Amino acid sequence: MEPVIETRVYSSRYRATHLIARGGMALVYRAQDQLLNRAVALKILYPELSADPSFVERFRREAQAAANLSHPNIVPVFDWGEDNGTYFIVMELVDGQSLADVLRGGVVLTASRTAQLSAQVASALAYAHRQGVVHRDVKPGNILITPDAQVKVTDFGIAQAVASEDHLAEEGSVMGTATYFSPEQASGAMVDGRSDIYSLGIVMYEMLTGRPPFVGDTPLAVSSQHVNGVVAPLNDVNPEVPRDLAAIVMKCLSKNPASRYPTADEVRSDLIRFVDGQPVRASAGPGAFQGVDATQAVGVVSMGERTQAVPVFQGPRTDVKARSGGGKKRRTPLVALLVVIAVIAAGVGYVVATKKSAITLPNVVNESASSAIAALRADGLTALETLVASNAKTGTVIAMDPKAGSTIAANGTVTLQVAIGSTVAPAIVPDVTGLSVAAAENDLNNAGLGYVLNPITVTTTTTSTTVKGGKGTPSSTTTSTTMAGGTTTSMAGGTNPQPNTVLSQNPIGGTSVKKGSTVTLDVLAQNSTYPVPTLTGDTATQAASVLGQEGLTVAPTTSSVCSNTVNAGLVVKTLPAAGSNVSANTQVTLITSSGVCQVVVASVVNLPQTQAAQILSKEGLTPEINTAAPGSCTSTQLGQIATQSVAPGTFAPYGSVVTLGVCQSSSTGTTTSTTTTTTTLPASG
Repeated sequence: MEPVIETRVYSSRYRATHLIARGGMALVYRAQDQLLNRAVALKILYPELSADPSFVERFRREAQAAANLSHPNIVPVFDWGEDNGTYFIVMELVDGQSLADVLRGGVVLTASRTAQLSAQVASALAYAHRQGVVHRDVKPGNILITPDAQVKVTDFGIAQAVASEDHLAEEGSVMGTATYFSPEQASGAMVDGRSDIYSLGIVMYEMLTGRPPFVGDTPLAVSSQHVNGVVAPLNDVNPEVPRDLAAIVMKCLSKNPASRYPTADEVRSDLIRFVDGQPVRASAGPGAFQGVDATQAVGVVSMGERTQAVPVFQGPRTDVKARSGGGKKRRTPLVALLVVIAVIAAGVGYVVATKKSAITLPNVVNESASSAIAALRADGLTALETLVASNAKTGTVIAMDPKAGSTIAANGTVTLQVAIGSTVAPAIVPDVTGLSVAAAENDLNNAGLGYVLNPITVTTTTTSTTVKGGKGTPSSTTTSTTMAGGTTTSMAGGTNPQPNTVLSQNPIGGTSVKKGSTVTLDVLAQNSTYPVPTLTGDTATQAASVLGQEGLTVAPTTSSVCSNTVNAGLVVKTLPAAGSNVSANTQVTLITSSGVCQVVVASVVNLPQTQAAQILSKEGLTPEINTAAPGSCTSTQLGQIATQSVAPGTFAPYGSVVTLGVCQSSSTGTTTSTTTTTTTLPASG
């Protein structure tokens, strides 16, 4: 589990502490219920899906469907709600692991353990079906197993309440996981509880063989096989599986729902019969009565298992008088006598056959393994199988030791080489570079391929080249990756190798190989280094998410600095700085913005207007020009700054407005004197 860097409390009650898993629709966290003081599982719908009403409705339906199911083998739902646009479901926190984790790497379970676990799954499904709910996505990932081997079925994310009238998934929709689809799901038809039984059959098949019956390059290819493909008989893939258990699995996997078990309760009952060593219904003929004291209908047996001790009827019946009449009726005692003689002869032949000291081996090469084993057992021999890679049909005997025609002692052992065609059938290697190891494993498993991890040491350096072209032109970044051994590759666009991510693969994607082949996946070794990503402008939550995806962690302490370019609360820079090479799990300190910085205001009085405005702008201040009062200007200050609203030498926030008064005229005016002249003219006379 990944610890949550910045915990959040949902609905003032549930505090998410650790990330458990990422699903198709939601994230699952370990959380603390602060009201009841208990640990719970908190399933949170992805934020981008919360805006989609159909997803929200499906999410609500999941909570509603699961909350109504109270059963020891079903994970209970405690609560459902919404918090500031985030939708969540609260469930029981199961201490254990999923069946998918148990089966990882092709692990094969014993017949007894398979039957016991599957019986609990069937019990959970039977209960849900009685409540009108079909799970629709039964798969190993949705089957949880506690340390005391109790099964809990979870994730009714695409469950359908079949009794409701307003289904979200109407006929024609296809929902579920392709590997575990039922044929009717794959074809988009309506489903019922028998679809879950088919999916459970797929799960049991995988538990007993290490792989599901159908794999393909795409989900569509797998779905097509569910509809049209033929499931390889379970005993052909793993002959060690008891025939009764194989019969149960194959009955669940019938293409026609009518040929499967009608209810999950009957699947559970048959599995319990198998565990208890009783005959199972799957091996019985149709219509056979199954009861504790009832005569059991015996399933088809091989040739070596048909001979039985048969009570011989002693002489003709004396309690029925012979009828007179036609010759046909008079032949009845003779017919009975012949039957008795035939039975005695068969018994004598069996005794003679079992007393043979040596047997000539029949030729069983090119026969199916099941037929060959049956023929050898009929002769009292023991057959051992050795699985070998071959182009021959899967399950076909390609050689025997001793060879056909050899003489072997009675009760001897014959070793048969049986072909596994799937190991040589061609498979296209999927391209998994850039995927997480978990996602790559899933793709390779679906293609019928295995994998091995190859840790490599990588030292990554990042260089940036600014392309000329003026302001706003982006820079190109090239990441040079030096691998162990001196190999260097360049990845354009700033792509950095990530921990738990496939860097390269061999064979490469698109290569045709034999099924069962192993693909080597190159991943970062623990001592590899790679650059710290650029987080400037991110919130602390966003930064923590990016660092977590790259295998880095956020330091418990943070600091802040003023920034004139990054808004308060957002990341300004990191320690180590962006681009610095670090190893996995390195702690990165986030330095956030405390807001804009303070600026010491310069003195611009007596400077020309243009120069004053430039000085203040360079300091991050905003000059605002006004006309100064004439009384504040002299004749020598025309066009210059006479006043400024913020005193020089004081502090002002970055971006503050400073009002400048510009002189347009002086306070000294021009005085004009007017002189009146009087002129006296002489009198005429």
